Amino acid sequence: MLSGDAPLPAVNDPEGDSVPAGLRVLDAHVHLFPERVFAAIWRWFAAHAWPVRYRLDAEGVIAFLRARGLEGMVGLCYSHAPGMAEGLNAFMAEVAARHPDFVIPFGTVLPGEPGAREVVRRALTVHRLRGLKIHCHVQGVGPGDERLEPVYDEAERFGVPLIMHAGPEPASPAYPCDPREICRAEGVAQALRRHPDLVLVVPHLGADRYGEYADLLAAHPNLYLDTAMAVTDYLEPAPPLDLVRRWPRRILYGTDFPNVPYAWDRELRVLAGAGLPPADLAALAGGTARRLFGPPGLRG
Repeated sequence: MLSGDAPLPAVNDPEGDSVPAGLRVLDAHVHLFPERVFAAIWRWFAAHAWPVRYRLDAEGVIAFLRARGLEGMVGLCYSHAPGMAEGLNAFMAEVAARHPDFVIPFGTVLPGEPGAREVVRRALTVHRLRGLKIHCHVQGVGPGDERLEPVYDEAERFGVPLIMHAGPEPASPAYPCDPREICRAEGVAQALRRHPDLVLVVPHLGADRYGEYADLLAAHPNLYLDTAMAVTDYLEPAPPLDLVRRWPRRILYGTDFPNVPYAWDRELRVLAGAGLPPADLAALAGGTARRLFGPPGLRG
């Protein structure tokens, strides 16, 4: 999907003013970082991925989505260096404390860093975060890597969901690993067999292993996917809407906001027009996320 030779283009598509009337929307994949970390991420995206359309700080992200009628969002962060996760987790807890009615906060850890298990425990007990986020591409760890075992253990023990970018795309040679080599669906299957009570959400519909993830959904009832960037026709291959129609109660609406190159509601418009029965669309747009994560306002 990403060649590494040049970033993909921006899309100057029109954006809507609000979510569709009558639809309760919770975005299950929104990034919140301190300003300096956001700035570094955007520089990387500009050089290796795509231009980020919405360069908003954390407070700006929340205000933007509130103003457009969303009921809430899952705040995600990820660390890429040892010792970074604790600061990000504290930051996320502070943001959620300012917006308890809107932000569902998730923490992170760098798998394999010294004291990783304790970082996870602090995230869930001291910072009272509601789940964990792992980005295999950025952190250089595949879903079957033994360095993830403490993360799986603690998420399962505390009964919190893990959101893990475990699909191979969008891959880039600028990552510290080869995502297409380490991010194999079998690694996810192995983890779920070892940890049957783990609730795992894989973003981007597992791009681009859509058939393999459809099989995994059938085999593992605690596995879920989110739609971030996968149904917009921006990335190849074509949007796998058949997967969404088949598994609407196991898929969550998520966007990757603000790190997108197109209108904030591009994905929502595709899903709203996909012909889903109203109850299935309601589950996809936020109902399943509220069931898995609890509504905004709860604390871990």
